[in-house]
Formats: sequence, structure tokens, C-alpha cells
Amino acid sequence: MSSSTHASGDRPLPTAAPPSLCARRPDVPAERLVTGLVPPPRFGTARFATYVPDPRRPSQSEAVHTLSGFATGLEPGQGAGRAGRRRWFGARPAAATPKGPRGVYLDGGYGVGKTHLLAALWHAAPVPPEQKAFCTFVELTHLAGALGFQETVRRLSGHRLLCIDEFELDDPGDTVLVSSLLGRLADAGVALAATSNTLPDRLGEGRFAAADFLREIQGLAARFRTVRIDGEDHRHRGLPTAPPPPTAEQVTTTAHATAGARLDDFPRLLAQLSGSHPSGYGTLTEGVSAVCLTGVRPVLDQATALRLVVLADRLYDRETPVLAAGEPLDHVFGTDMLHGGYRKKYLRAISRLTALAGEGQALLDRGDRGDRGTAAATD
Repeated sequence: MSSSTHASGDRPLPTAAPPSLCARRPDVPAERLVTGLVPPPRFGTARFATYVPDPRRPSQSEAVHTLSGFATGLEPGQGAGRAGRRRWFGARPAAATPKGPRGVYLDGGYGVGKTHLLAALWHAAPVPPEQKAFCTFVELTHLAGALGFQETVRRLSGHRLLCIDEFELDDPGDTVLVSSLLGRLADAGVALAATSNTLPDRLGEGRFAAADFLREIQGLAARFRTVRIDGEDHRHRGLPTAPPPPTAEQVTTTAHATAGARLDDFPRLLAQLSGSHPSGYGTLTEGVSAVCLTGVRPVLDQATALRLVVLADRLYDRETPVLAAGEPLDHVFGTDMLHGGYRKKYLRAISRLTALAGEGQALLDRGDRGDRGTAAATD
């Protein structure tokens, strides 16, 4: 026979299995690692005009005005290193090097639109795409790890603008690395813009503060102007609950029925990630319409868990639904990890995986409706 039958008898499955992420071996050349530093698809259309400020929060409108001026100050036709003739925050050009900060840090709680505004800044900057970069803090550390510090400085020094989303302070070594890197780039005339990771942490505690960011990057502090963005404190909503996991048979059926889906055994996928540099995880997920997983279970090893965080970020950036059988995705990190030094990373990953699981559930629901429709037509 050319097909097999789903365990419930709902519909036949083709013999050929859907492709697997494990079958991919991303080998990303250095040039592509740099040219790939652009806003992810989720924020590919983010513009200042599409950011809707809350009229009750004047700081949101002020942030748009300030960042618009910052973008305008990056006048076309000026190369990196000619910072003395740039206009910052809408100020008039001056013959002398401008005084005050030449970088911007977006400070605000979770859900106020910092990433949208950072991506809008990248899009609005009137310079060629190859002269501006957008990445997360983790992507920047991975770039330095893949290319080496000096090569990363060399490749980014010719840029006019570097936007860093979700600046993280949970790893002192990474913080010092990026601080040194940004110092070198700022000296080369690269404009800097950053946000911090402020996803839900401990309910009732104060959010990440601008002072913490400026203190941790030490010598760079004077280069940044803080732009405060007030808004509703979304953290009091807590983390969302993942939908009930489907059965392995449902996941497999959906993978077969979804063009461009990948079907993987969760432990095998984690083992595969250990052999690939995290800088290639974006390439690993390119062109994938959905990730279908079986055998999901809690991850107890820290190194494996951190790799899963990176994969979750890349899937979230690309708005890739996840359909997973086994343990619910909001239980994938062990209790000890959720109380350890990388707690914020894991909370962010849970939030993102849960959101993607909701999108995966929609795939499953559509498949179920298709089964019912087929059955009704047969009757």
C-alpha cells in the first residue's frame, strides 16, 4: 500500500515522512552572518507610523519624535567615522563634534513596543541596508563567537547604525564582551540603539531599570541617552499557559498535511543543536512553515536549555507555529533553571514557545475541521 492510516482512522498518511530539521546542516558563511542582521519578519513592516501611542502615555509619542530625529540625524552620504557632521535627535548640524550622548537606550516595561520602535528606527534610517544592522544581544554575542572579536569589529565598523534588542545582563562575560565591542564601534562612528529584556519576571518586583543598563556597560554609559517609554505593566498578567499538548499521532498527521512543516523527535533535535553553532539556527528554520515535535520532555541540562532558548527566539522571530506532543511547552525548563541565573531567558522562551504553540493549535484545529468536512461530504 502507498499510504498508512492515522491511529484514529480519520485520514490516510503518505508513506514518506515530512522532512526533519535534523536533516539540515546549516553552514553559514561569515558574510551572510553579517548581512542577515536585519529586523526579523515579525517586525519587517514596523514603522513609526504604525506605532499607535497611548494618548494617556505622553512618553510614547515623545519616544517616536525622539527616535525619528535620531534617524534623521543619520544623513545619507556620510560614512562611519564622520560623526562630527551628523545631526543627533533632530539637532541642527554643527561644525564641531556634537556634545552629549550619541546612542539611545529605550527604557520601558514589557509590551510597550520597544522592539517595534527599534525596528522602525532601523527602517527609517536613511542609509543603505548594508550600512545598518539589527540583532538581539544574544545574536551579537554569537556573531562575535563565530567570527572572533576583531573580525566582528572589522565587519561592523563600516556600519552607520547598530540596533541591539533585548540587551541582557545575566552573563557578566557576555556583558563585558558586548560592552567592549560597542565601545570599539562607537569610536569608529557607529550610532548605537538598544533596548533591554523586560519580559515577565517576579510579579510585583520593579522592572529592569535604565540605571542597571548604564552601570553594567560602564564606560559606554555616557554614549547613551535614555528614552523612557511608559505603559501598562504587562507583567502582572503573568506567563500564559500552554495549550494542552496534542497526541503524537495528531502531531504526525498535521506535519504530513502541512506544506513546509518539519517533523522531529524532541530529544534528537536537541542533540542535533549541540553540534551546530547557534549563529546558524536562523538558517536552520528558514522556509519552515511549522515545527512539529514529538516526545517533548523537561530539559535538565543548562547548555541544552540555552540552545533551546536560541531556537525558540529564531522561531518566534519568524512566526513559525510549533505543535508539540509530550510535556506542555510551559514545563520544558526544570524548576531549578527557573530559579537560577538565566531565569529571564527561560521565562522569555516559555512565553514565546507558548505563543507559538497557540499558533500550532490553530493548525491542528484547521486539520480537524478538514476531517469533519471530509466525513460530512462522504456521508
